[in-house]
Amino acid sequence: MQKVLIAIAATILLSVTAALADPVGKYDVEGTNPGKEKTYTGTVSVERTGDTYRVVWNIDGTRYVGTGIGNKEFLAVSYRSGNDTGLALYAATSDGWDGIWTYANGTKIGTERWTEQ
Repeated sequence: MQKVLIAIAATILLSVTAALADPVGKYDVEGTNPGKEKTYTGTVSVERTGDTYRVVWNIDGTRYVGTGIGNKEFLAVSYRSGNDTGLALYAATSDGWDGIWTYANGTKIGTERWTEQ
């Protein structure tokens, strides 16, 4: 019986670890644009695409699509929408991801927080 309980505990632990292994999921987003104090809100979804991630934001009706690399601790994403391109870097938190970002050739950074839906 003890071996069965250990096996069940190991399975649960591995399942939890696998769930925390990457940023795949859907999130609510709140952020600030570089150099501005006004906040914005929206959603973002992250899906695994081989060794990378496809990241899609919907912010006030504008869609941004990015490619990310990372692991359970960090995620770096380059993104594009129309003529806007940029770079973002996120760190894992207990309920999502906190990040900073900028436009290409930017001199200021914005902030962004993803909270799991």
